[in-house]
Amino acid sequence: MPASPPSPQQTSDTPAPANGEEREQVATFGAGCFWCVEAIFQQLEGVTSVVSGYSGGRTENPTYRQVSTGRTGHAEVCQIRFNPDLISFDALLRVFWETHDPTTLNRQGADVGTQYRSVIFYQDEDQRRLAEQRKKQLDASGAWPNPIVTEIRPLTTFYPAEDYHQNYFRNNPQQAYCQVVIRPKVEKFREVFRDKLRAEEGRSP
Repeated sequence: MPASPPSPQQTSDTPAPANGEEREQVATFGAGCFWCVEAIFQQLEGVTSVVSGYSGGRTENPTYRQVSTGRTGHAEVCQIRFNPDLISFDALLRVFWETHDPTTLNRQGADVGTQYRSVIFYQDEDQRRLAEQRKKQLDASGAWPNPIVTEIRPLTTFYPAEDYHQNYFRNNPQQAYCQVVIRPKVEKFREVFRDKLRAEEGRSP
């Protein structure tokens, strides 16, 4: 993923649900560049927000520049708020595993480094149990020729990324990385998960 200009840093606190959002749950996934992950999960019916950020490392309040060195221990992740009445955590897991290669260690395509690792940061015991169960089932099924290397770890602190990373694909559709890397992933996702798309997405590529 190309470097971007610096921007004011965000706070490390995960936003609290507003009134009327008590039913919302949170999933936190890392699957390579967070621009790609965000662009996919934003289109799902039942997902209320997707925030790109950093998690899993040692450095407090990290910047994109710091995380990009691979020395902070953080992964690029997206924190996904969703309504479980409309989409389940299990359905989100399916999208997660089917829209990246979970068998390549610290790499997705040309994006290489620990910050691009495949990882699930679970919120509670139910998420941990389901993620581990599905990972075992997928490995046993032979869905990929190589073993899944996705980490499954408890979520500690999530740090939202700088403003210019949020809604990146929507705001920069003509940018080269968006055209060459993100758009093909999104188009493939829309074809496979046509029945999961938001109504306003048209349910068609």
